[in-house]
Amino acid sequence: MANLFTRIKESVSADFHDLLDQKEQKNPMALLNQYLRQSEQETEKVRKLVERQHRLKEEFTRELHKAEDLANKRKHQAEIANKAGEDAMYEFAMKEYEEYASRADRMKASREDAVNQLEELEQKYEEMKHKLKDMHLRRLELMGKENVARAHHRMNSVIERTSHDSYSRFSEMEHYIDDLEYKVNSAYYRNTFDSKIAQLEKQMQEQEKAEANH
Repeated sequence: MANLFTRIKESVSADFHDLLDQKEQKNPMALLNQYLRQSEQETEKVRKLVERQHRLKEEFTRELHKAEDLANKRKHQAEIANKAGEDAMYEFAMKEYEEYASRADRMKASREDAVNQLEELEQKYEEMKHKLKDMHLRRLELMGKENVARAHHRMNSVIERTSHDSYSRFSEMEHYIDDLEYKVNSAYYRNTFDSKIAQLEKQMQEQEKAEANH
């Protein structure tokens, strides 16, 4: 029983936060899930022990009542035999009475021990269930934090990647437009060069004629 209580105490008071802080663990949530499964298994074992202790208490109670009934029966029979002067029957009934009375005393003590042990087991079992419930709630809290952390990480990655890609694409587009503008201007200049030269030549000829007439 002492070993059982030691195991229960260790299971109830174990601090799983220390486990989560182990640097070699890459996945704290997986570790917590494993610890929860182990705690659930231990809690289930204790539940079965509590049920067994209930059955033992009931068995001790039945044996106590049976011994008390037989002791009372033999005591009554001893009184009848004594009144009838049947010494042999009286002695037999009294011997039986003492045996059953002794058994009843032993069963009474055993039942009291079983009741006390059952109360202690039930208290520890309730502590384990509360601790297990707290760990499940803590698991939900950690899952929420983990989910938010993963979401932020993914969103930040997308934003950074998108920002970088957008800047690169914007730069490429700007370079493309500048290059296109240069090509358009160059083509326009080439296409109008001949007409500009012809126009310039014509103006120079008209100016020379004007000067010659003066």
